Amino acid sequence: MGEKPNLKKSVTKVIPFAQNGDYFYQKGIRAYRKRDLYKARKWLQRAEDLKPSDASIMCQLAIVLTELGDYQRSNELLLDIVENLEPEMHDCHYFLANNYAYLGLFQESRKHAEEYLTVEPDGEFVEDTEDLMDLLSIETDEPEDYVFGQDHLIVMQEQARNLLEKGQLDEALELLEEIIEEYPQFWSAYNNLALAYFYKGNLTEARDVLEDVLDKNPGNLHALCNLLVFYHYENNLDEMKVLAARLEKVTPILVEHRYKLGATFGLIGRQDLAYKWLRSLQRNGFQGDGTFFFWLANAAYHTERYQVAEQAWAKVLEMNPEKAGTEPWKQKDEVNLELEEAEQLFKIFTLSFSKKTTIKNVLDQPYASSSVRDFAMAALLKKKDVPLSITNGYEIASLLKLHSTDQALKEWFILFARAQKEAVSFTNASAWASAFDYVWSKDNGYRAKQKELAEQYNVSVSTLRKYAKKVEDLMDTTP
Repeated sequence: MGEKPNLKKSVTKVIPFAQNGDYFYQKGIRAYRKRDLYKARKWLQRAEDLKPSDASIMCQLAIVLTELGDYQRSNELLLDIVENLEPEMHDCHYFLANNYAYLGLFQESRKHAEEYLTVEPDGEFVEDTEDLMDLLSIETDEPEDYVFGQDHLIVMQEQARNLLEKGQLDEALELLEEIIEEYPQFWSAYNNLALAYFYKGNLTEARDVLEDVLDKNPGNLHALCNLLVFYHYENNLDEMKVLAARLEKVTPILVEHRYKLGATFGLIGRQDLAYKWLRSLQRNGFQGDGTFFFWLANAAYHTERYQVAEQAWAKVLEMNPEKAGTEPWKQKDEVNLELEEAEQLFKIFTLSFSKKTTIKNVLDQPYASSSVRDFAMAALLKKKDVPLSITNGYEIASLLKLHSTDQALKEWFILFARAQKEAVSFTNASAWASAFDYVWSKDNGYRAKQKELAEQYNVSVSTLRKYAKKVEDLMDTTP
């Protein structure tokens, strides 16, 4: 036998691979060319995050958003380019002209079309722009001042909607009041005004606005649906039952009304009716967004249409991959459910201290339990008629935030979530807070002196000891 060759041990070289903005931009371009628009959006958004001032990335993302029907966000990117980043990127004016035409803002569309033809007389999109101008001349046969008024109204309404989405509630309120003063029969502004008040926690004002709408425009479906949602969040079961029965008899024709009705029924737990309206939209060719398919999947699962639920959820993941693992049918054991409740409680508590909190985003999420919903109503909407344990739990958390650590605060909500099932009222918030701080500190290796903690929380040492026993007993019941 021949001798074995003298093999040297191979050395593995690690070649660094930087997934920078250009890398994700190229992935986005390839996905776009394959007409996989949702993946294209995902990669281009990643590229924008890494290179937020790159006009080429922003322009390509804007094009993808246009094809997905998100004209408003597309316009925001394009305007940022021509106004701030690359004023010489003249093609953006052509894209803006198209977007505004789709939105029905013909004056704005004409303005950008004319700008493009002026600065790019031999540009790539000249012929398309001239065709667009011909169409705009047909659309704007009405008196110019009337068309301008309509454009102005829609622009203001879009601005108000964006402010609401971003949680800039005071600015939204101011603009919506201005719209209503200028256009007193524009009911959409009233409905958004009611939502703005609701998100700020001004429940009385929110209901007053909707009642005003329904007095002047009886049967306004958006107002009725919003009122039903208000009743749901307030846990006003009697009023909710009466209004839901009324809406059961409604048969809307417009797509947006069917969507609104289906989503509203899904939110309040009437999955049979939610499925009826959302599924009918899908069968008629409606191309929904991630939220639409979320509510459809939820309604389909809870009405035992499992194949439809899985198909709808696949659409959710296609549009929002981060939703993986949150399927409506994913069963949670008791421990995981309590951890989910605790996580939501901590998030709500933290948001209650932020002046710029987007309360809308919290309210739009499904709650892990009714006690979490009550906590949100108290913390974010300042609702008073919630169980005593809720308000006391919030006060205990506030004391821990002042005197203890963030980790202790998070773990307090785990115990609090468990205690809600034990009907603990948590009377004497200072005593509970001091006792929990003491027990948690001791269990986690921190220096914990009863006398010092008692002084911090303004309780006696004997009271701290008494409540420390209660905390330990509650911890022993935790699975």
